Amino acid sequence: MIEWSASQIRDFQQTLLTWYDNNGRDLPWRRDHDPYHVWVSEIMLQQTQVNTVIPYYERFMALFPTVEALAATPEAKLMKAWEGLGYYSRARNLQKAARQIVNDNSGQWPQTVEGLKDLAGVGPYTAGAIASIAFNQPVPAVDGNAFRVFARLLEIDLDIAKPQTRSAFEKIIARIIPQDRPGDFNQAIMDLGSSYMTAKNPDSKHSPVKAFNQAYLDGVELQYPVKSKKPKPVKVAYFGLVMRHGDQFLMQQRPSGGLLANFWTFPLVAEDDVLALSETPELVTDEERLTLLEQYVRQEFGLTVHVVPMGGKPVKHTFTHRQWVITLLAAQVTADTDLSYFPGKWLSTAALDKIALPKVQEKLFARI
Repeated sequence: MIEWSASQIRDFQQTLLTWYDNNGRDLPWRRDHDPYHVWVSEIMLQQTQVNTVIPYYERFMALFPTVEALAATPEAKLMKAWEGLGYYSRARNLQKAARQIVNDNSGQWPQTVEGLKDLAGVGPYTAGAIASIAFNQPVPAVDGNAFRVFARLLEIDLDIAKPQTRSAFEKIIARIIPQDRPGDFNQAIMDLGSSYMTAKNPDSKHSPVKAFNQAYLDGVELQYPVKSKKPKPVKVAYFGLVMRHGDQFLMQQRPSGGLLANFWTFPLVAEDDVLALSETPELVTDEERLTLLEQYVRQEFGLTVHVVPMGGKPVKHTFTHRQWVITLLAAQVTADTDLSYFPGKWLSTAALDKIALPKVQEKLFARI
């Protein structure tokens, strides 16, 4: 890594902020410094592109214009507003944090990084973004853009996939961030990382800070940032049971903990659970697998069903560390079947239109 002198730091600050003043993106959450607006936008932007977030953010603010409104809304309404953005734990944590602010803090926002990190779902980056943009605290906001930009500017060889690397970058950036405009500085870094200094095909030749970009000057820009590969998501096989009666589907509500908590999906049965009924699971044929599935559903849910393959490729859906591979099966069952032991109910297509469905369920509906 190279180190800048005090005069180089001042030149970089001036160059970056002059460019940002003239070319910064006009985004709806940048039109004021309200911490509520900054916070909601930053949570939405996690794992989601800016152009996707803008209409969601505008609708969200129309529905929940204040932190008090968000704290008071029913969860079902919140989930419907969030539908399509995915990573639904973000929305639940938003509401938890809103209630912390309203109920525990009497509506007052923490103004420091440490205080903000006490809010549900707020990590180091989000805390830094809120503290710098809303409260003018001279603290860095280190996300993927900041990792990439500063790794290239200073040829930092640290592996950004390692947790301890964040604190090292925070210390480095803390020396460079201006005391008077920390929020604008952090947002300028975001814009720089999404334009001239992108992960692939950067345009450093025309970058406003190309004179400071040591990796570009040395012809090694694409070697930064250093990042070891993540392990591939673990594949988990499921059977998805499509049980239909007229315009109704028998839907299962997911448990209150774990992936897709409380959401409605087709009944999903892990293949490993089904095969556990056999003493020799490695020898089970496809036909025997279906018989075991019927047995499992009868034992677990008290439902007597007859399952038939629907054909087509399995539906795949990837979470951060898991990939679900779902084989759809038609399951014949009557509408008056006893559902006493089944965690779900018959839902009409009209009722399904009114509730938030996870992306994986949308894929399943699209397949059938």
